[in-house]
Parts: sequence; C-alpha cells; structure tokens
Amino acid sequence: MTQEQRWTVEQIPDQTERVFVVTGANSGLGLATTRALARRGGQVILAVRDEGSGHRAVAEITAEQPGAVIEVRRLDLADLDSVRTFADQLHTDHSRLDVLVNNAGVMAPPRSLSAQGHELQFACNHLGHFALTGLLLDLLTVGRDPRVVTVSSINHRQGRIHFDDLVGERNYSPMAFYNQSKFANTVFGWELHRRLTEVGSPVRSLLAHPGYTATNLQMSAPVGLWRVVLGRIGNPLFAQTPAHGALPQLYAATDPHAESGQFIGPTGLAELRGGPTQVQMSPAAADAGTGRRLWELSEQLTDVQFVFPTPV
Repeated sequence: MTQEQRWTVEQIPDQTERVFVVTGANSGLGLATTRALARRGGQVILAVRDEGSGHRAVAEITAEQPGAVIEVRRLDLADLDSVRTFADQLHTDHSRLDVLVNNAGVMAPPRSLSAQGHELQFACNHLGHFALTGLLLDLLTVGRDPRVVTVSSINHRQGRIHFDDLVGERNYSPMAFYNQSKFANTVFGWELHRRLTEVGSPVRSLLAHPGYTATNLQMSAPVGLWRVVLGRIGNPLFAQTPAHGALPQLYAATDPHAESGQFIGPTGLAELRGGPTQVQMSPAAADAGTGRRLWELSEQLTDVQFVFPTPV
C-alpha cells in the first residue's frame, strides 16, 4: 500500500498563513475542502455564486472551528464579467494567493447559454476556471508553494471537444456536454502544467477527481432522468461522502509529495471510491495538439491571455 492510499486529512500539513481560493465552496466537495483547510489553519476564500449559502457555510464551519479564517466572495463562473470583477477585487485585497482550487461545476442541465453566449457547462466548468486561473496567475506566482488544482471527473474519459458545435446548437446531450467540460478541465490542467514547466514557474498544476461522491451536483441536475439515476439511485448505492471525495483535491492542494502534472483520484475499483493516489488521465487529454487548440480557443472566448514569467 502506498503512502497516498493511506492518506487522510490528518496528514495535511499546517496551512497557517496560506491563502486559498475554493470555487463552489458552499456545499459538497468545496465545503468539505474548505472545512479541512480551515481546520489546518488555512485562510480560505469561498468563491460562490450565492453569497447567502456561502455565509451559511461559514457559520457552519466557524461553529465547529471558532478560530477559522474564512471569507465569502461572489463569483459566477458562467459569467466572465463576474470572473473579472472577482479577480480585480482579490488583487485589491491580497498581495498573493497560494492555492486555487477550481472545484465548482454544473452537471447535465437542459441546453442553455451563459451571459456571453457559451454553452452553460463549458462556460462554467471550463471557461470560467480558465479565465480565473489566468487572471490570478500573477498572485499565484508569488505565493508560498503555489498550486492550481483543477477538479475533473472519471467522465472525462468519455469526453471530447465538440469544436464544430461548442454551443450544442445542432446536437445537444446533457451528459455528452458535461463529459466535454470535464475533458476540457483535464486538457487545461495538463496543458497548464506543460506551459508552467516550460518557463520554470514555481506554480504547480495538478488535477484531481472525487470518484463517485454524493453531492448536490447529482441531485440538482435539472434533467429529471439524470437526477433520478445519479442522485436517488446511484448516490445511496455507490457514492462516498463529500469528506472522502474531497481527499484527492486536498492531497493535490497540500501534500509536499504532490507533483505538478499529477492526476489524483481514488484508489478503489474503477476509481469510484477510496483514498487518494495517482491515476491516469485519458491519453486524448494529454494530446499536445488538442491542448494547444483548446488553449488558443479559450483565450479567444474569454479574452484572457496568460502572462508567464520569462523562462529560467
């Protein structure tokens, strides 16, 4: 058994004075991640669309941990204007950022478009996080052991980028476009690792997935059939708790042995549950041509260009 397989929250090193941004931190994996980081002394910024639910999450955590340092900030990842506002305000109030956990997501809604006209899942799960990472990269570059952790899914292995129909105008399937967004997360995390390594940046880019975890993601899926299959049937039979599902992203965010480019997921059968360990991404997600194409497209769609330091 490897060290990763035995890894628990008790092995998170002291995170005092480290600054974290966790997207979608008001429930599920994000809340479990925030709770664990705060318990180890981390200063956590909850980036949430609904500030009310964010404040309720803070109250829940501080009731358990009176000394927790947590703040709530509004962020709607599906709206690129909101992403820019969030990043601007963070620059005003913070001189550095140590870890960005790209955790938030939506799953299997009926076809709908974002404020900028992008398919909602691609907009929220990928484009919003791409833009957020690019806009905060300067704060991360001066961080302490800085990391970007992008949360993907087992489903990325069934995904591909519909470059000829990104908005699903011709042929939309809720799960196919969810899989596309998770594939995009994985391509982005790997391509970010490659580009950071190329310039000798201190920032690490890691990927994580939670296996099959019972969260609001399945229960809030607007498409009724998927809500029944994933939430009411799948969750009670197969899912692990958010506290267990968050272990891969917590390991990626905090463990000294976690390396840039690693993909961390559960150890168990089919990677559905279990302690964190290194897993393999889809070979298609590591394709250099796909990585360059998605990166260039994402820069165009978000109007965010990453500024990397001069190569060492």
